[in-house]
Amino acid sequence: MPIDLRSDTVTRPTPAMLEAMMTAKVGDDVFGEDPSINALEAMAARLFGMEAALYCPSGTMSNQIAIKCHTQPGDEVVCEKSAHVYVYEGGGIAFNSGSQVRALEGDRGRITAEQVSLAINPDDVHRARTSLVTLENTSNRGGGSCYSLEEIRRIKEVCTDNQLKLHLDGARLFNALVAREQTPAQFGQLFDTISVCLNKGMGCPIGSILMGPAVFIKKARRVRKVFGGGMRQAGFMAAAGIYALENNIQRLTEDHRHAQMLAEALEKKDFVRNILPVETNIVIFELEQGGCAREIAKELKERGILGHSISANQIRFVTHLDVSPAMIAQAVEIIEQM
Repeated sequence: MPIDLRSDTVTRPTPAMLEAMMTAKVGDDVFGEDPSINALEAMAARLFGMEAALYCPSGTMSNQIAIKCHTQPGDEVVCEKSAHVYVYEGGGIAFNSGSQVRALEGDRGRITAEQVSLAINPDDVHRARTSLVTLENTSNRGGGSCYSLEEIRRIKEVCTDNQLKLHLDGARLFNALVAREQTPAQFGQLFDTISVCLNKGMGCPIGSILMGPAVFIKKARRVRKVFGGGMRQAGFMAAAGIYALENNIQRLTEDHRHAQMLAEALEKKDFVRNILPVETNIVIFELEQGGCAREIAKELKERGILGHSISANQIRFVTHLDVSPAMIAQAVEIIEQM
């Protein structure tokens, strides 16, 4: 069986998570009657110190709902040029919200308060109205890089001074919290809205949580319905989220340690030109020979490792709870033999 390092979305529920799912109490969520979903939403909101939360099928949906609620058609959204909301959500900002994007050149997926300030359009009928800033933490294309709280505070100040909303795509936020020894409540104080995925490092088969003020979440629930995201007895899935929040956060340190081990093995190889700094569970390495990512990925697969070629010259590994220490040791051995 290959060692699957393509993404932390490939995980499968553990026996304990499956047991929680199979014994969940459920109801009709569109009527607000699913007790497991209600419990998960309350739990997440309480964890981040926010007023309310909304359970969604995916992080893409929760991000797109947030952007839709924060903007009007013709607005402009500020983000980093490799941001998931811009690159990997199917053109959703334009399709769903009728807004355009100001994509900034960041540092491994992260932008600064100064960049945000310079990107805000003047109040001019010729220009799109800047209304929203979105950050991604950790940054997928940035190799799992994390924002400092100090920089987020500076960005928040710019947003407040210019009447802009600040949304966080926290698909892998728990990885950042563990790596930087930060708390959910610190992020809840800084962002107008936060989306966190449960179907990545947290190990759930499905699900994302959107959090914010109660009046915002009421509007978001309506938008979720319009997007086709109204769910019925989804408490079986929500139970997996409750289990993950109770059991799978601190174990992320193991994934981070495994990523460091892979990076250390790759650093010794002459076919590797560069490795992005490894902060969490993502390892992105650039190859010495241009345009050979698919060939190297194919060789890795033949040797028993599944990686993801994210560009002509880059391969990504992502560690997760389905990759054991023994598997990492085997992967390191395979890399050393290449």
